[in-house]
Amino acid sequence: MRNLRRRGGVLATTTALALTLAACGSSDDGGTGGGDGPANAEPITIGIHSGWEEGIAVSHLWQHILEEEGYEVEMETADAGIVFTGLAEGDYDLNFDTWLPLTHGDFVAEYGEDIAELGMWLEGAPLTVAVNEDAPIDSLAELAENAELFDNRIIGIESGAGLTRVVRDAVIPAYGLEDMEFLVSSTPAMLAELEAATDAGENVVVTLWRPHWAYDAFPIKDLEDPEGALGEADDIYTYGTAAFASEYPDVAEWIANFTMDADQLHALENIMFNENGGSDNEGSVEQWLEENPDFVATVTG
Repeated sequence: MRNLRRRGGVLATTTALALTLAACGSSDDGGTGGGDGPANAEPITIGIHSGWEEGIAVSHLWQHILEEEGYEVEMETADAGIVFTGLAEGDYDLNFDTWLPLTHGDFVAEYGEDIAELGMWLEGAPLTVAVNEDAPIDSLAELAENAELFDNRIIGIESGAGLTRVVRDAVIPAYGLEDMEFLVSSTPAMLAELEAATDAGENVVVTLWRPHWAYDAFPIKDLEDPEGALGEADDIYTYGTAAFASEYPDVAEWIANFTMDADQLHALENIMFNENGGSDNEGSVEQWLEENPDFVATVTG
């Protein structure tokens, strides 16, 4: 039987981090499906890393798929560390945004006995450091001596992100960037800085990753990493509770069938975050599925 206890420590922390729990079909941020659901099935709760667009997009895609199949779905957003803690403790059932072996490897190692891999859905997702396309440098090896051109700043994302740890612990020492200010903030704040700088024709350096819709939206390029400090490219996996496959065997089989390529994911993200501005996630999924009419059948067929 699934652990249905909502652990006070996890919920208190997620509340402090502005955890969002979407209501039944009345919000674009997720919620409880309108179908009757398979007999005796508990609602499926998806934990989403705050600010990670690919996870948001794919989680809403799966909300749509599962609700069409009659399951009730709830979605909660929190920092990655809290999502993995909640997954291990049974407060969440699924996470569609586990990057391995690098970005989330520490979390999987910590909670390995209490969570289970359900399938890899995207192959080749590298961590990157990006600059404006017309920046006068092409390599991280050139950044230290040109730091002033970038206002001596590297714009980062969330403190709990594996990308932040890799840049802080590996990239900065490997390329002698200790004199640059590493701004750790959030993904939305990083994207706002990126947009403002590129719109103004200014130099900017940000931590980023592929696939991400920013590569379609802004004129940017990745800096070469001759020292390999960013590590090998990750792949993206779905993880669930240790008992998920036995409790939801049909869903686990569908998840095992689920794959996307970078072009498909970019298209979904672009509809959701660029065309619709993140204000109509269900409508964005429906629009993408209209353009990819055979997709669901490849998953659930």
